[in-house]
Amino acid sequence: MSDNETYDYIIVGGGSAGCVLANRLSADARNSVCLLEAGGKDDWIWFHIPVGYLFAIGNPRSDWMFKTEAEEGLNNRVLNYPRGKVLGGSSAINAMIYMRGQREDYDHWRQLGLRGWGWDDVKPIFRRHEDHYLGDNEHHGAGGEWRIEAPRVRWDLLDAFIEAAVEAGIPRTNDFNTGSNEGIAYFHVNQKNGRRWSAARGFLKPALSRANLNVKTHARATRILFENKHAVGVEYLQDGIVRRVMARKEVVISAGAVVTPQLLQLSGLGDGNLLQQHGIEVIHHLPGVGENLQDHLQLRPVYKVRGVRTLNEDYRSLLKKGHMALQYALFRRGPLTMAPSQLGAFTRSSPQYATPNLQFHIQPLSLDKFGEEPHPFPAFTASVCNLRPTSRGSVKLRAQDPTQAPAIRLNSLATREDQDVAVDALRLVRRVVSMPALQKYQPEEYRPGADLVTDEELLYGAREIGTTIFHPVGTAKMGIEDDPLAVTDERLRVRGVSGLRVVDASVMPTITSGNTNSPTLMIAEKGAMMILEEQAASTSSAA
Repeated sequence: MSDNETYDYIIVGGGSAGCVLANRLSADARNSVCLLEAGGKDDWIWFHIPVGYLFAIGNPRSDWMFKTEAEEGLNNRVLNYPRGKVLGGSSAINAMIYMRGQREDYDHWRQLGLRGWGWDDVKPIFRRHEDHYLGDNEHHGAGGEWRIEAPRVRWDLLDAFIEAAVEAGIPRTNDFNTGSNEGIAYFHVNQKNGRRWSAARGFLKPALSRANLNVKTHARATRILFENKHAVGVEYLQDGIVRRVMARKEVVISAGAVVTPQLLQLSGLGDGNLLQQHGIEVIHHLPGVGENLQDHLQLRPVYKVRGVRTLNEDYRSLLKKGHMALQYALFRRGPLTMAPSQLGAFTRSSPQYATPNLQFHIQPLSLDKFGEEPHPFPAFTASVCNLRPTSRGSVKLRAQDPTQAPAIRLNSLATREDQDVAVDALRLVRRVVSMPALQKYQPEEYRPGADLVTDEELLYGAREIGTTIFHPVGTAKMGIEDDPLAVTDERLRVRGVSGLRVVDASVMPTITSGNTNSPTLMIAEKGAMMILEEQAASTSSAA
């Protein structure tokens, strides 16, 4: 084992949250900070060209290649579960969609007893690091690290979908991020001048020149080190050598909703029975570690069309590929700037919901799954997901070996409510597609299939086409003291030990109503503020 290095703060995970934390904690030159990232540097072209998600997802260079267990609710299918394997984490391979969620998401957290997490508390934190193309206004900030722009490509097919949605009763909007996201519009994206704007580019790279920040890549954390229930360091594997790094003040885990609970379990924090089964000494019994997994299950109906351009045929044409490359090289515009989904809509699956409980991601392309080529016919995808699923899954270690992926169980469509929402969502897609604005393109349902008519048949279809939309959260949830599944308190401190925090999407008690990357950045921003506040208070009392 190599000699120990010592820093004030150790951050485990250089993904979205870790990049924010590294920037904020190292801004004071008196703080020494070590960032451990198990992946590599973002030095591959497809991390930066927006359409690179087609090549990054499902590629072991850029994706940890996790898989779920066989999902009973999805007809026993095993799902690929992409997570970014690089500085910037999943923000280097995700959809680049800027989305906060709904006011009610955060007010619900506050109502659970989590002070300081209501909408009025978190909105200024979102604004603090924004650099929004709309400028500084009531809802957005300017001059921050997180660049947000309008999309740089339009499609006739998507414009027609907007008209069809309006005909079906979904209102237009021009901004999903005001506290209400109801309506249909093109998504705002995390890009700058046609290039992906990951957390690494926005937050980490400006801090890399600081002498007090040490970033270690290909450094896989294997265990948190404790002395008398106080976190004192991290053991990690790099270049085949087990190394240690020690913390004077705190260890901060930001490895994401899959790896964070696995690392906690490997370190003796979790359900005592599970840990003992794997021969792991129990530091503190925390039964909530790895429980409460939530994700947005997306149903991906596909419609063949005629008489309108889609990316499917462009992708298969060498001439059009050349034109797309030239358009991007000269102007940073065109299909190579595309996020996986360009058009979004938020609405209700039924009148019983007070706020939108469905999110559409509409794409002028279709494929069986990300990482595969588009279909050989013109088509679009009208993906729709349940924003507030009631099904809950888990992440549990399989063995003491930290290099072995954990068991991921989503338990999708396990509840009657989720099943009803899925059926209603598929019916709503059909209603929108039947509107006059889209009928000129003669849409023909390819998946799940127009022959599925009854509720039972549509539920079967949902089980066949349902898949993750890559939004895992909740596996180290915040909660009040008498919450038996709470892993962290409202200040993100791990319960039952000291010197240890979790700051990433795993602390969400309930999932936000939309894409989860920017809420994760907000959590990291707020977590850094808490750490620095407590440091200042400690310094003041010591003086």
